[in-house]
Amino acid sequence: MTCHNCQTSCKRFGKHRNGLQRFRCSQCSKTYTEDHQRPLDEMRLPVDRAVSILQLLLEGMSIRSVERITGVHRDTILRLLVLAGERCQRLMDEKLKSLDVMDVEVDEIWGFVGKKESHKLMSEKQVEVIGDAYCFVGMERNCKLVLCHHLGKRDQLSTNLFMRKLARATSDKRFQLTSDGFKPYTHAVKNHLRKPVDFARLIKVYGVSRDGEQRYSPAEVVDAVPTPVFGNPVKTLICTSYVERVNLSIRMGMRRMTRLTNCFSKKWGNLEAAHSLWFAYYNFCRKHQTLKQTPAMEAEVTDHVWSIAELVRP
Repeated sequence: MTCHNCQTSCKRFGKHRNGLQRFRCSQCSKTYTEDHQRPLDEMRLPVDRAVSILQLLLEGMSIRSVERITGVHRDTILRLLVLAGERCQRLMDEKLKSLDVMDVEVDEIWGFVGKKESHKLMSEKQVEVIGDAYCFVGMERNCKLVLCHHLGKRDQLSTNLFMRKLARATSDKRFQLTSDGFKPYTHAVKNHLRKPVDFARLIKVYGVSRDGEQRYSPAEVVDAVPTPVFGNPVKTLICTSYVERVNLSIRMGMRRMTRLTNCFSKKWGNLEAAHSLWFAYYNFCRKHQTLKQTPAMEAEVTDHVWSIAELVRP
């Protein structure tokens, strides 16, 4: 430590009450304290407590449930969620790029912010951050790694942005790509992926509603037609089951994505942060049951199982 006035080296002068080292100038007797470490930026929450909160959120607990268990105010929990989500997104942007892949599946999972699209008022029709919010997910079938995701509307623009993220995450090596019957994928793959891919769609045929069927009962799938679009896709590999299983994990691990609850997101940014945190946790921290290791280890992106503290490290 150097004195700001005398520009001379200071000597150690005990400890501050918070444990930080203090220094004292031998000429002007001015005292200084070493810089405070702020691993969570301006938040004063201890790191171990923050990790416990994030762990509870990743295990499917709601914000208010975590508040009751930990005693931390819900506004602090939401600020922590947004901070962790931003850092996880930067981490995945840094680690998941130009990867060699063989078989990629893409799908979108529905959610909403504030209210469902059909419940929006006339004054809210043009507000993009209210209503339906679809998370586009792309994963590598063999290593179970989630390559990228994008939160947006179920339209051509969001599909194009998602394909650009997938293009950044994958290398120029040829691979097979499978999507569902959502038509905008064809245009997005041709014009925005710009990779040598064998593209196919799995088009599902749904049956008519049965008599007495409840309102929220899922429609019955009577057939799934594998449809090559361009390239030379292997017909036996035209499948979206693996990425749909990831969608199930999302619904089980993110309380705000659980159906028929009042735990839905009230802000678009909170939902984005929750998705980023969950996908980073899924890739780097959570061992896959069949792989016996994390997807990031299987893809050789990392060599160890990450802790949540590593995910949110600045």
